[in-house]
Amino acid sequence: MADRILETRCAIAGGGPAGMMLGFLLARAGIDVTVLEKHADFFRDFRGDTIHPSTLELMAELGLLEKFLALPHQEVRELWAQIGPDRLPLADFSRIHTRCKFIALMPQWDFLNFLADEARAFPNFHLLMETEATGLIEEGGKVVGISATGPDGPLDIRAPLSVACDGRHSTLREAARLEVEDFGAPMDVLWFRVSRQESDPADTFGHAEAGRLMVLLNRGDYWQCAYIIRKGSRETLENAGIEKFRADVAAISPFLAGRMEEIKGWDDVKLLTVKVDRLARWHRPGLLLIGDAAHAMSPIGGVGVNLAVQDAVAAANIVARPLAGGDAADSVLAEVERRREFPTKVVQAMQTFIQKRLIGALLDTSKPLHAPRVLRLLAGIPALRGIPARFVGIGVRPEHIRTGVGHP
Repeated sequence: MADRILETRCAIAGGGPAGMMLGFLLARAGIDVTVLEKHADFFRDFRGDTIHPSTLELMAELGLLEKFLALPHQEVRELWAQIGPDRLPLADFSRIHTRCKFIALMPQWDFLNFLADEARAFPNFHLLMETEATGLIEEGGKVVGISATGPDGPLDIRAPLSVACDGRHSTLREAARLEVEDFGAPMDVLWFRVSRQESDPADTFGHAEAGRLMVLLNRGDYWQCAYIIRKGSRETLENAGIEKFRADVAAISPFLAGRMEEIKGWDDVKLLTVKVDRLARWHRPGLLLIGDAAHAMSPIGGVGVNLAVQDAVAAANIVARPLAGGDAADSVLAEVERRREFPTKVVQAMQTFIQKRLIGALLDTSKPLHAPRVLRLLAGIPALRGIPARFVGIGVRPEHIRTGVGHP
């Protein structure tokens, strides 16, 4: 039995973008909420650092945009691709109808700390750091809380609603015994950083050559680099040596060649194992799953963080009033799933198509590359660049804040 028992209206496992946004919105609406975060802080490198126009629009609706953008960040107003010798514009965010016509590049820990600080203004918000969800508390076929381990030992957090936001390796998803559909992925990603010089390109862009693909994010004084590899090939690359990896990176982006010694060893290169999956059912009585716990996304388009935030907003809009009145029935949780399942399916379908038909084929080819006709069309007709900009920047079925301050 747990050493401590806490009671709250909503217990949230996971202090990532979905968990922190949901906790903030529910506390803002006057509902007692407890968020569990297993780490001592939010500092983790190479997490999703892209804050899209859809999320910036939510910050504006909350009256927090100016304060949020006072944090250090970079602004991406166009997306470019270099395919072999062809350098082409792909997306132009000036063509979308939002207040902020750019993607903000910001360390995720700054985003999460910002949400935590805003949420702490409400006395009914409780954030338990170094507290890891370990399982579900069930009674009579219903989830009635979360069991956890914190700095002072085991504890139970009992609540009418528990929400799993504990990521793609969700402990609570496994404990709930929910069916997962795995769509596979032919690739993984190696993340690393290299210093940036004034003579470098200014844009954030993707660079593809025969058998190689890399995305470079301009972070001001450094490049955050995503080097795409075949699924499960990390060990083979390591066996070939760090010198070979440095040479491969320099071959695709020669302007980085003189800086590759900054990659001292494999400890400087972090592996993201790419997964694309989705729960067949996102809820059980007393339990809701959102964000990566409900649907792991590919890094294509950098939309994972923003989809998780959209899930949180939809969940708050739908469950706040029932929770304030007593309970969130299973039919209410089903409404959250219905609201968010369609945009999730659309984005995952697009991601799996790109992964299998484009990226997989590119990694396997040895032929010289040239830009396909559809990308040349985007380059030749500027108005068309608003289409990918809207899909990436706003997405499918964007959410808006419906909860108030002090009431649902």
